[in-house]
Amino acid sequence: MSLERGRVLAVDPGEKRIGLAISDPTGTIANPLLVLKHVSRIADAANIVQIAQEWGVVEIVIGQAVELDGMPGVMGRKAQRLAEAIRSQTEIPVILWDESGSTQTARNARKKMGVKQSQRRGHMDDLAAAVILQSYLNSRDSIFPVEEG
Repeated sequence: MSLERGRVLAVDPGEKRIGLAISDPTGTIANPLLVLKHVSRIADAANIVQIAQEWGVVEIVIGQAVELDGMPGVMGRKAQRLAEAIRSQTEIPVILWDESGSTQTARNARKKMGVKQSQRRGHMDDLAAAVILQSYLNSRDSIFPVEEG
């Protein structure tokens, strides 16, 4: 079974900023892309769709915070509404993905890379989006392994 691969865009929605990450063309490796300033749901969705089209992505993954009971919290519901706004503006599939712990994972990664504490204080929205995206890509590949050869 062959699965179409291509670039995937991940979105880490926040109160003030939205982190974006993009995969390589094979949909295997996540890389931080950029950080958008939150404007409004409709404007944010339009910006995300425009970036997705510019990069030729085949899927958009939205990080969604879920509570311990598995239900979306306040930010998770905001992520759902952003996903709906994006879906209304594009035919590109939009997937909600559990983002639990992505910011902490990004923080720990910067620490392991030897980034000084004073430099770790800034926003990490794009790195958190890369963590979300890599998690999604890894799980997708465990379900549909990439065929060698």
